Amino acid sequence: MPLTAGALREMRRLAEETPARRDRHVDLLRAVAIGAVVLGHWLVTHVAYDGRLHGGNALDLVSWTAPFTWLFQVMPLFFLVGGYSNASSLAAHRGRGGDTAAWMLRRTDRLLRPTTLLLAVLTGVAVSGNVAGGDPGMVGMAVWLAGIPLWFLAAYLAVVVLTPVTHAVHRRYGLAVPVVLAVLVGVGDAARLTGWAPALGQANYLFAWLAMHQVGFAWQDGRLPARPRVGLPLAAVGATLLVLLTVLGPYPLSMVGANTSPPTLALLALATTQIGLGLAVHDASCRWLRRLRPWTVVVAVNAVIMTIFLWHMTAALIGAVLLYPSGMLAAPPPGTPLWLLLRLPWLAALALVLLGLVAVFGPVERRSGPCPAAGARAGTVAGVLACSGMAVALAGLLGIAMAGPGDHGVTGMPVLAVAGYFAGATTLRLTRARSRRAQS
Repeated sequence: MPLTAGALREMRRLAEETPARRDRHVDLLRAVAIGAVVLGHWLVTHVAYDGRLHGGNALDLVSWTAPFTWLFQVMPLFFLVGGYSNASSLAAHRGRGGDTAAWMLRRTDRLLRPTTLLLAVLTGVAVSGNVAGGDPGMVGMAVWLAGIPLWFLAAYLAVVVLTPVTHAVHRRYGLAVPVVLAVLVGVGDAARLTGWAPALGQANYLFAWLAMHQVGFAWQDGRLPARPRVGLPLAAVGATLLVLLTVLGPYPLSMVGANTSPPTLALLALATTQIGLGLAVHDASCRWLRRLRPWTVVVAVNAVIMTIFLWHMTAALIGAVLLYPSGMLAAPPPGTPLWLLLRLPWLAALALVLLGLVAVFGPVERRSGPCPAAGARAGTVAGVLACSGMAVALAGLLGIAMAGPGDHGVTGMPVLAVAGYFAGATTLRLTRARSRRAQS
């Protein structure tokens, strides 16, 4: 969204017109979660230049940085907020007489539009670079780095698609559902850590994120009250388990890498801590967000939240190309005092680059595509097409996210996965347009 006077006035208008019933703390947590992810990724990105750009993860090079991941690994909050928002949206849609197919078409629209744009740009840049005779390895590495956010997006899309089913289970069994999912995560950990059945641990990619999403359902319907007397004990239990599992137990300290690929019980302990703190500060946060200025900032960030998330690693890539070969920024060994000091201009430069990317690509997220109306019924045919398109798009996205930097090819990504994603996204868009026309 361009930072014009008109855009700023629009954000202020939206802030002023926010319904009193809206839980503003949910929007704040979403903005904080994505902001922390962006900042964390930028901080751990290490770049060196010796006539050729090299990249690395400072977490792999400087061991003392591991505990800081407890502060920046806040994707659990994003899934918590997603559960709250998806439950609210689904309940409102059904309350107006709408069906599941129309809800899915509406709910996935804003997620897939900016994602499709990112993948179209990355594919175009990769094909152009390869046709122009660029180093395929370098092109593949660049596309892989820019596509890092797709890991979490694939997981989030999966839990969104499953929401109609998982919310029905929640309505019947409540908080027992995330407890059972946590037990399944523990079983997967045990199978993987003991070597008994390592493949079982891969199911944690679904079970762990679903558990956090289900807690969001409980927050939305009041089964998990947002009060300090609930949140603070929950945070204390989570923090205690986190220390026991990592400092004394078999899990690594870092909440990036081994504890997320796949997610583990240690990550669930961190999630419990964060969720507890988030619930504890709810009332104070809501009072603060009644003030127009901070609430306008939160509204503005949420208006382009997916664009910020999807393009932040592209900003890091562009920043590295601009700053290091030109000599504008030195590349001392990671962890040294000079390296730490230079993190500040590095972050400032990437923030400016990301601001430019948001100005260019943000309007796509803000602009609604053709969708069924709120409370509409799309019908059985649309439901089948929506499920088929989503399955193909999600499979393609998973293929892209799981591909390593060596799986470049002419598109910079696995060709079949790219084609699958675009085929699924196109099917969904055509189904949305068809459903919208049917209601006219």
